[in-house]
Amino acid sequence: MRGAGISLATGAVAKGERLDEIAALIEPQIPGLRRYAHALLREREAADDLVQDTLERALAGWSQRRCDGDLRAWLFTIQRNLFLAGLRRTKRAAPRAGPDLLDQVPDTSADPASGLGLRDILAGLDTLPEEQRSVLLLVAVEDLSYAEAASVLGVPVGTIMSRLSRARERMRGFLETGRTGFLRRVK
Repeated sequence: MRGAGISLATGAVAKGERLDEIAALIEPQIPGLRRYAHALLREREAADDLVQDTLERALAGWSQRRCDGDLRAWLFTIQRNLFLAGLRRTKRAAPRAGPDLLDQVPDTSADPASGLGLRDILAGLDTLPEEQRSVLLLVAVEDLSYAEAASVLGVPVGTIMSRLSRARERMRGFLETGRTGFLRRVK
């Protein structure tokens, strides 16, 4: 992971606002950003790097932020855009495989049933399309309102509601049956 400190580019902070004032606004948002990043990436170091990149981008663009806008939604928008950019880069790169993959296998020797529920939920999340997974994580996990989630994703509130409904339905079906494929009726 990169260094814990964040440096500001000169002039990135709006006039009249001090760094400690900005930090007081941003700091309470970090736990939510970390949860969302971890839910998206499932790897602690990569999630921490995504949060770091999000905070760097937010501080660098602080003077361009709309003062009347929702700070939390703005930060989640930055984070999601960085995540999607990373996905696009990863799809173009060759897949990596190495001995460190064995470290990711959970140890079930103590209690084999201990992680099954969480594993099933994470597996169900992996089956969702990215649009549905993002909406479900933002609304159900991060407790954003439909309007805030719509602002983060740049879609209408009705789209948020329909994606959330479909995501919940698919998750419910996955948890009940364990199937990843769903049949659609075509007329």
